[in-house]
Amino acid sequence: MIKNIFFFMIAFGSVIFSQEENNYLSGSLKNDSHFVLSEFANLQIDDNIDILSKRKTPIIAGLMSFAIPGAGEIYTENYLKAGIFAAIEVGAIVIAVINNGKGDDQTEKFESFAHEHWSAARYAKWTFNNVDKLNPNLLEDVVRMDYYNKNLFNEEVVNYDVLNELENEVTSFPAGQYYSHRLERFGHQQYYEMIGKYSQFNVGWDEFGNDANKEYNYGDPLVDQFHFYSKERGIANDFYNVSKWAVIAVVTNHFVSAIDAAWSASKYNKKLKLNVSIQRENIGFVTEYFPQLNLKLNL
Repeated sequence: MIKNIFFFMIAFGSVIFSQEENNYLSGSLKNDSHFVLSEFANLQIDDNIDILSKRKTPIIAGLMSFAIPGAGEIYTENYLKAGIFAAIEVGAIVIAVINNGKGDDQTEKFESFAHEHWSAARYAKWTFNNVDKLNPNLLEDVVRMDYYNKNLFNEEVVNYDVLNELENEVTSFPAGQYYSHRLERFGHQQYYEMIGKYSQFNVGWDEFGNDANKEYNYGDPLVDQFHFYSKERGIANDFYNVSKWAVIAVVTNHFVSAIDAAWSASKYNKKLKLNVSIQRENIGFVTEYFPQLNLKLNL
């Protein structure tokens, strides 16, 4: 109650002193009180409208930063954080693009090496001959021999359906149980991964030779081309992994910036305060007092 009376006295006195003597006051306490209250109410409404116009909307701030990291922070006047989020966005995008490009170049490099030095036909011939050694009649129920000779072993034409059947049959013998995978079609991503990852495909490299009767057992040393190719593929994967994490950083930056912008808008609104004061001006020999409703932003 005391606080309200004190506030009324300030407002009452402010309006009285803001007018030249005897211009608006009637001398009646009742009439003059109504006049002061009316003037002060109008002043409050106008200034409250100004205050509302300065408030920040958390949803708008969040959406702005979700679209463009840092935009919501500019809206809430947090320029330092806006710069940080924008820098993270640009940096992550640059890293993603550069490393993805390097990965593409490295992929083209190791694929070209595979085209030049690895042969699916060589791999198929060696596999067929070694299965045939174990059981000469094994393949007769799968496909005719002339079909193999015509399609499977041709350097340019490999029937992958027949080859995959052959790989399935190999696993039924102890010597072929390490055939853990079936070769994917030429050009597929798995095709390039398999030939440099699993030892069953070691026999397809140039360095192994074209002798389909050459001995090779699981655990025997792999040719140098196998190791070189595997390393080159690993380098490409490393580039792609860096690019992947950079993309994740970009997405995360959008979400974090949006949350921060919404929080900053809410915090900004809490800093807005009203303060009533009286300003005095000397105009010639006359002193006038003007009431002021101040908007303050506490930083």
